[in-house]
Amino acid sequence: MSMTVKEKNIILEEEQILQKIKRMAYQIFERNVEEKHIIMVGVVQQGYHLAELLHAELKKIAPFKITLIKMSLDKVNPVNSEIRVDLQDRSIQGTPVILVDDVLNTGKTMAYCLKPFLQKDLKKLEIAVLVNRSHKQFPISANYQGYELATTINEHIEVVLEKKAKYAYLR
Repeated sequence: MSMTVKEKNIILEEEQILQKIKRMAYQIFERNVEEKHIIMVGVVQQGYHLAELLHAELKKIAPFKITLIKMSLDKVNPVNSEIRVDLQDRSIQGTPVILVDDVLNTGKTMAYCLKPFLQKDLKKLEIAVLVNRSHKQFPISANYQGYELATTINEHIEVVLEKKAKYAYLR
């Protein structure tokens, strides 16, 4: 049975999400104001949608070049997942990289997402998330976060970032 939006335990509505994305974009700009180029890597699915929204906001305020890249992996089973990053021939040497996902739970997915970048000579690697649950089981923390929420480990946060609907809810 599918729940309607009104039946879900909404923690962020569209206007709030857009405000948080705008604030995160300003934070990213402020911490990278001296850069000529940054790379944003969005973790598929909702993480990439968040990266697209951050990219659009950042383009409004930042004079530097922003490259948006997609990363794919199986979030349920990252250990056995092939991690695909759409780098093509793009050089990331000496460039700041911001890894973007919708929710930071235990840090396990993000820990696996770091792997393709560990052999690269990056200027820095930062993490941006819309919701940080702070259930640290891996030494991963967000440099940029829209919202921090204390939950039980059994609760789950879903983020929807579609063109016609943007919200986050607890289930």
